[in-house]
Amino acid sequence: MWACNMSYRLSILDKSPVGEAETAAIALARTLHLAQLAEAWGYHRFWIAEHHNTVQLASPSPELVIAWILGQTQRIRVGSGGVMLQHYSPYKVAENFNLLASLAPGRVDLGVGKAPGGLPLSTQALQQGIHQKEKGCFAGQLSQLNGWLALTGTETGQTVFPTPIPPTPPQRFVLGASVESAQLAAESDWNFIFAAHLNGAPTLLRDVLTYWQANSSRPTIVAVQVIVSHSAEIAAQLAENVQIWGVELEDGQRVTVASEEQALAFAAQAGSAPRKIARRAQTLLHGTALEVAAKLHALHAEYGIDEFIIDTPVAEGHARLASLRLLAQAHSAVEVV
Repeated sequence: MWACNMSYRLSILDKSPVGEAETAAIALARTLHLAQLAEAWGYHRFWIAEHHNTVQLASPSPELVIAWILGQTQRIRVGSGGVMLQHYSPYKVAENFNLLASLAPGRVDLGVGKAPGGLPLSTQALQQGIHQKEKGCFAGQLSQLNGWLALTGTETGQTVFPTPIPPTPPQRFVLGASVESAQLAAESDWNFIFAAHLNGAPTLLRDVLTYWQANSSRPTIVAVQVIVSHSAEIAAQLAENVQIWGVELEDGQRVTVASEEQALAFAAQAGSAPRKIARRAQTLLHGTALEVAAKLHALHAEYGIDEFIIDTPVAEGHARLASLRLLAQAHSAVEVV
């Protein structure tokens, strides 16, 4: 039996998509504008994704955009969805987010993931000079990061601190799409986000959330892809353009990409033969605001979901803003009722 409250929160994941004939500057300005609108519309969080070496997305460094948005909003929580921890020193990540949490106490979220956020050549460039054996696995990196963030600045005998130590530490989230990721988050006492926007297979969703709710008292949060329009037909047309491909290589690497072309490029750059490349069944929610709100409510009721992180995979600016505005209005109307 799933526990179910009467209401759930909505938040936003933004990738700063660059539309046709647009510059990255235009896309980033729209990201800021959207964050300010999201605050007015009642969204709970506004998160920035991390993607490398792609002209379609202007979001390689969430920390920089988070600081920019924090300075031009008042209440909404702002964070990373997420920092790709394999590329960085856990100490440096702790420093960055302690600094952000000192700039805006009580408003900063740190979400981390183990995906590369790009193809292998960009990963090589990001990790130049890093000794992977010394750096360790994702679980070890997360443990290090947790240790740094736990320091209060008063520990005796401790000679290194991720200063500045903020008055309120950032909230911590593991992003993943497997029972293993949920297990790691539960064992680390971090929040967990199930990435249904990347792999929303119903059986996997049920298995992961069943494990999570049995092993953690923290909220159940799910990221989903959503497209809303005044017309169900227009929403369906926009949804047809969205693809998600799963890649599994002979060397064991597994990643999610946005096209078959990217899947083949990943395998070529990794230097490993593909064991499986397949387009995933679409789990994107689309329709009018009332239709999508009903679908979210059904998921909330069935799985006890406390919060949805909304990813709207539409590059065109007007349609993207309209989708998120219409969804917020429908959610508010349901909340009032």
